[in-house]
Amino acid sequence: MYAIIDIETTGGKYDEEGITEIAIYQFDGHQQTDQFSSLINPEKEIQPFVVQLTGINNKMLRAAPKFYEVAKRIVEITENCVIVAHNAEFDYRILQTEFRRLGFAYERKSICTVKLAQQLIPDQPSYSLGKLVRNLGIPIAHEHRAHGDANATLKLFQILMEKDTQKQIIKESVQLLKPHKAAKQFLTITDALPSETGVYYIHGTNDTIIYIGKSKNIKKRILSHLTSKQSKAIKIQKQIQHVTYALTGSELIALLKEQNEIKQNQPPLNHARKFRIFPMGIRVDQSDDFHTLVLEQVKSGVEYISVFKNQKAGRICLQNWCSEHRICLQKTSLKTSDGPCFNQGIDGCDGACVGTENSEQHNEKIKSLMDSHAFPHADFLIITKGREKGEKGFLYIQENSFQGYGYYELNHQIKGTKEILSRLIPMSHNNDTKKIIHGFLRRKNYLKLIPLERIDKSLGHNNPNTQPMQ
Repeated sequence: MYAIIDIETTGGKYDEEGITEIAIYQFDGHQQTDQFSSLINPEKEIQPFVVQLTGINNKMLRAAPKFYEVAKRIVEITENCVIVAHNAEFDYRILQTEFRRLGFAYERKSICTVKLAQQLIPDQPSYSLGKLVRNLGIPIAHEHRAHGDANATLKLFQILMEKDTQKQIIKESVQLLKPHKAAKQFLTITDALPSETGVYYIHGTNDTIIYIGKSKNIKKRILSHLTSKQSKAIKIQKQIQHVTYALTGSELIALLKEQNEIKQNQPPLNHARKFRIFPMGIRVDQSDDFHTLVLEQVKSGVEYISVFKNQKAGRICLQNWCSEHRICLQKTSLKTSDGPCFNQGIDGCDGACVGTENSEQHNEKIKSLMDSHAFPHADFLIITKGREKGEKGFLYIQENSFQGYGYYELNHQIKGTKEILSRLIPMSHNNDTKKIIHGFLRRKNYLKLIPLERIDKSLGHNNPNTQPMQ
């Protein structure tokens, strides 16, 4: 017996996708014997590109059953069946992930019709489902919907079975995929881990920290490390002894804590983040009458308007800034020659390059650009979710510099600097932390902002005009 399956998902990060639709056709090798098709409420947002591709949107899924409500039916219709899917490793992984979230070990043998078609129908221009079935004259209705794609896969599988006259290739193609089954020795490591937001520390021999990461679901992330076939994951699997963690409640605090502790501890498997997350930056050079914008590799002790993961991202941003603020390209590190800049020819520059704009006017634009990328207040608190009920987290910005984070209980107001400092876990301010905080401020991924009047913390007293944290 075979179970021909197609699954549509929310999209998103690897191993964090949710099912939005599933279709299963049970097939005995001659005819269809059962079928199941349903939309699924994934309890998470669908990526915009997926909505455009499938036509399935969040509104359609509000009244749809959740996965646990259809799980029993899926188990029953696939019992004693070989799973058949076009790119079986993907569909099977998604299905097994959903069952794992329910604490159920779901295992079936499988056949991938992509690999099977490559063997039995070689030299096809494409093995994507839509193009392949059209080339074979198989009609496909409702493409990129689970029931339409599963039906097309069933018809494709029937053709492949006919072409495999001795049935040997299909027999050899049956696999038992276990992409997400953690080895037994890892079970004691993962069992005690929380499914909450925080930073985790993977320890090797002699209790050495070999890797630091952050996640909105620590247990799920560790499971992905222990089941993935990527090179870094394999290194972790060979060295891991145990895992410790620190809950943060807030993804923002987790991200800042992660990058700060990677730089402090220098774990050997955190190659990319040992030094800087954003190695390129744009700064203002005020050495000439006309201030200039300079894109360069980030230098220690230099403040940048913004920083970037690579030079290409920095160049694109600098060009956009020049267009938005009508800043002359000749007054930036993008300058290629003397004379009028490119934007002057398309009326995108006010003439600093041809003498029709003076340095005072030009520098005012630079200042406006800098102001638009400054923190909303010189001194303020960012309030986030806490680690538990009745608690909130906060980030403290003083004189435009990030000081650290902390937590407070809702039944204890914080009225000034003394209370803030007593709860503060200090962190270093740098261009990476500023970039991370700006990103969350821009997306409004926080509960609220509380502006603070400057208080001389050396006096050790509260300012009665400071707004209490509630």
